[in-house]
Amino acid sequence: MTHAAAPLSRYPLTQLTPLIEALFTGTGMEADKARAIVHSLLTADSMGHSTHGLALVPMYLEAAHSGVMTLTGDMEVVNDRGGCVTWNGRRLPGSWLISRAIDVALERIAQHGVVTVAIGNSHHTGALAVYLPRLTERGLMVQLVCSGPAAKGVAPFGGSEPLFTPNPMAAGIPTKGDPVLLDISSSITTLNSARQLVARGERFPAMWAMDKAGHPTDDPNVVVSGGGTLLPVGGFDHGHKGYGMALLAEALTQAVPGYGRADEPKGTTLGIYLQVTDPQAFGGLDAFTRQSQWLVDACHANPPLPGGPRVRLPGEQALVRQRQALEMGVPLSQGTVEALALLAKGAGLAWPAATGR
Repeated sequence: MTHAAAPLSRYPLTQLTPLIEALFTGTGMEADKARAIVHSLLTADSMGHSTHGLALVPMYLEAAHSGVMTLTGDMEVVNDRGGCVTWNGRRLPGSWLISRAIDVALERIAQHGVVTVAIGNSHHTGALAVYLPRLTERGLMVQLVCSGPAAKGVAPFGGSEPLFTPNPMAAGIPTKGDPVLLDISSSITTLNSARQLVARGERFPAMWAMDKAGHPTDDPNVVVSGGGTLLPVGGFDHGHKGYGMALLAEALTQAVPGYGRADEPKGTTLGIYLQVTDPQAFGGLDAFTRQSQWLVDACHANPPLPGGPRVRLPGEQALVRQRQALEMGVPLSQGTVEALALLAKGAGLAWPAATGR
């Protein structure tokens, strides 16, 4: 049975930030890494990516306490050729590694025009969309891809046994106004979403999975504990499209940094591929945004389906939600609030009062 969405309450960003940071620094994590994680999670909730928001805090804290996530120190530089950089992430927080990679790109983009940072052996990154605006607001285009070579949850098209992770791909495209923010995965949904549905006793809204015998199902349990698999984008009819995306993502995030499934890694480890492009190094930023803005305007002007809303661009609603969160508070589900309030109490911290719904 699928239940109605749980009501959300809003909490002030200024109070949530230091509280959640304190939970992480309490594990021995360095402050800059805690800040990066909390910024990533709160931005995800603000944008509406609740599966990758503060709901992940218990999992992250467990990883910190158990030693699965590295809490201190720096990445290992594997290769650095100016515009091409490769790191061993040493299972440091993925949000911190991506933030550092963006720092490098911003320092070098004027010289190289294109800067690519490949990272192997990172810990979890959270939602990729949260990292894009830092670059698009500077007139830069960005592509960000990740995969988890130690995990399996998506079968290749035509197969029945899990092989890939959902392998998200994100891109930020500057325009004359708000950027276009893509954040899509090669599977119909994510493993985190499946786990959270199981925890709530809910099902997928459609046949988004396949059991181990190869039959379609809306039961997330078959993915989480039943040996089944998420379906690739396109499902049973056109899943070769998602399959192709998964292969590309694995090549960029594992073959390029040189660490992946062939090494048989265990535990939480991710590969990351960040590429930043400066339009000024090509046709020029004005020429770029003239084209990108024309496309945005043409999509907005496209006649909507009968009775439907106007055509939106990817990331448009997320940016609206983010502005609302800054003004009204971050929306959190009751289950997330209860779990975090319990963690805060255990650490001697007071959970803030809701600002409303």
